[in-house]
Amino acid sequence: MLKQKQVKFYLLLFAVLTFCNAAAALAAELRYTLSMPQPHTHYFEVEAELSGVKKNYVDFTLPVWAPGSYLVREFAKNIEGFEATDKSGKALRSEKIDKNTWRVYSNKADVVRAKYDVYAYELSVRTSYLDASHGYVNGTSVFMYPEGYEKLNGTLVVKPFQGWEKVSTGLKSTGNFTYTFPNYDILADSPLEIGNHEVYTFTAAGVPHEVAMYGEGNFDPKELVADMKKVVEEAVEVIGELPVDRYVFIVHNLNRGGGGLEHLNSTTLQTSRWNYGTAAGYNGFLSLVAHEYFHLWNVKRLRPLALGPFNYNQENYTDLLWVSEGITSFYDDLIVRRAGFTTPQRYLDVVAGSIHAVENTPGNKVQTVAEASYDAWIKYYRRNENSNNAEVSYYTKGGVLGHLLNMEVLEATDGEKSLDDVMRYMYNRYYKQLNRGFKEAEFKEALEKISGRNMDAFFSNYVNGTATPNYNEYFDAAGLRLVNINEGSKVASWGASTAVSDGKVMVRAVNRGTSAYEGGLNVNDEIVAVNGYRVGDDLDSFTNRLGVGDTAEVLITRDGKLQTLKIPMLKNETVRYRFERVQNPSNVQQRIFNKWLDIDQS
Repeated sequence: MLKQKQVKFYLLLFAVLTFCNAAAALAAELRYTLSMPQPHTHYFEVEAELSGVKKNYVDFTLPVWAPGSYLVREFAKNIEGFEATDKSGKALRSEKIDKNTWRVYSNKADVVRAKYDVYAYELSVRTSYLDASHGYVNGTSVFMYPEGYEKLNGTLVVKPFQGWEKVSTGLKSTGNFTYTFPNYDILADSPLEIGNHEVYTFTAAGVPHEVAMYGEGNFDPKELVADMKKVVEEAVEVIGELPVDRYVFIVHNLNRGGGGLEHLNSTTLQTSRWNYGTAAGYNGFLSLVAHEYFHLWNVKRLRPLALGPFNYNQENYTDLLWVSEGITSFYDDLIVRRAGFTTPQRYLDVVAGSIHAVENTPGNKVQTVAEASYDAWIKYYRRNENSNNAEVSYYTKGGVLGHLLNMEVLEATDGEKSLDDVMRYMYNRYYKQLNRGFKEAEFKEALEKISGRNMDAFFSNYVNGTATPNYNEYFDAAGLRLVNINEGSKVASWGASTAVSDGKVMVRAVNRGTSAYEGGLNVNDEIVAVNGYRVGDDLDSFTNRLGVGDTAEVLITRDGKLQTLKIPMLKNETVRYRFERVQNPSNVQQRIFNKWLDIDQS
């Protein structure tokens, strides 16, 4: 047992060491320089300078994934030419000690400069890209961090290619393409668009917003910016506050593209450049805007416990992506509806479409939505020909569960409260008050608190189980019935997706429980003939003539060998839903219907 004097001594020693470490951290400085002298080669040049730290060695590490996209992408594969010097330019010995870490033997040099090139030629919202027209930087794929100094503030200097005059980013600018960041997390979470893109601005909820538009498109800038503002203002209404002082949209208009990635005070969106010309395409883009913007609260601030602080070197597991992404999917189309861009009927069609998309996915009966969340790292971004049979999307099913939870709260409170109140409570409780992530049990508790109902069965059956909900029990609260248009259909199932390649009809996927699946048709089979007749690109004309109980004699080649399969045609069990109003809805049902669909009740 330590004596009292010894205890005091060790406490004093600990305090002194803590002070010394803190003082050293305050003295340290971190500075990045990003250059792109030959953009047509697709190489960014990066210099990371750490000063004020005298150590025997410093480890520089590049993350293996991008937060918000749950896949280890091994960004280090794009690093070339790593070298290190001290302040005078004298070379320092370095070596790679694992797949994404370079150790610099600094010999207590006051300044350590690490220089390296990054090959950037994958234009997605998760990666970085550079060509003769522009540069795009997603921080985790470009900026290494010195281990142990992730919380150090620093400076980023961008040196655009000659003639490029604009940089759009959520980082704080100090002028002359120089930016500051309070820690590595913020640097990594602040993408940059570099070039001569168009920049539009608007103010919503008292906050300036910037829209950086790369690439041409068939949009009217004035109209689009005004509509984006409406979407933003409706999103703010859900939580009730906007916790940023500036926000940046980076939009890539491409020949083919789609998707987005959220960041703390910015987002990157990709869309087809001609997508704005139809109502469906335009509203689809606005829905993407709403989805990524709503992440400003749900994920970037209100987050599952595992999603922050981030471990950039490995997977960060959570079984709550169905809340983070799925509930956000619930809100994206709802926000667009509230902003007045879709009719109530069109919105109901979208909701019905999401439900039958889930129910027509065989994997919905195999994988729970909690498992889908946890296994995103190895499944969602690595789909194969059997994924539809074994997996369910935590985006789509999570969105459907969001609708059921919304109905549960609306019905329990006679339309006085909704899922908005749950999300608002969660945001205030776990982000603002406790400043930490939440657990599944805590999300469940919030639902119970707002609705006044026990949610054990819901989570057991639908979140951690694969039971099929009785949808009409939920939507009856709004005076709606979900009707299966395919009910009573005598159409036979085929169940195989095919593609014509070099004149051959090749099987690309086979759905569990269908005629093709049960009859033994395999992916990569070539279908030569059906019932004695050669098929070409008109396979559907043969399969559509087959009825329930018929047998299809299918000649195939498998691994170069001809064989015949006798496939019994089974009933097509796929569903196709639409909503119908109940006759004579009650006052409460009408009130809930109006509140949900944002219909003026005056």
